[in-house]
Amino acid sequence: MLPFDYKLIITRLESIEKGLGEKFVAFYRERYDVHRQFERGDLSEDAFVNIMLDVVQHKISGSQFCEIYSKIFSVNYQLAEVLPGLKENYKVVLMSNTNPIHENYGWKDYDFLKYFDKLILSHEVRAVKPEEAIYRAVEKFTGAPPEEHFYTDDIPDYIEGARRLGWDASQFVGNEALFREFQVRGIVYR
Repeated sequence: MLPFDYKLIITRLESIEKGLGEKFVAFYRERYDVHRQFERGDLSEDAFVNIMLDVVQHKISGSQFCEIYSKIFSVNYQLAEVLPGLKENYKVVLMSNTNPIHENYGWKDYDFLKYFDKLILSHEVRAVKPEEAIYRAVEKFTGAPPEEHFYTDDIPDYIEGARRLGWDASQFVGNEALFREFQVRGIVYR
């Protein structure tokens, strides 16, 4: 629904000072646990921003970092267009590994979000995909048994996490393939 590109962060940091984007990437790769802790809600926004400002040697302010860090999203409009049809017939839930910076600076004002009955956000439920708790948070909201959930994601590990719990799941490889998956299952989306 919301594809993202972390290369945009690198490019913007490199435009501030040569090598700054590469420092960000190196830290991100070596200390992915920091990013994951932030997405899980185990690390506060202030703590995360302070760590990242150290990484970029305080060449920018905290608010500048938040802007740069969050301007990575684009909208899959073709998929967004089917949300009203899905919502007419089903509970539609967005389950996302995300953080408060991306939510507040990056995508919270996207109009298509109104078609979701619920946003299950990792930092709010304190669990990230493919951890069981985030899928269970969806089930708690829907009140439906696992086998009544259909889930799609581009990351195979997240699909497997859903399947382990008894969900029907299909890897997202493109809009047309997803629409075929809907048709096979009899999911009304238009």
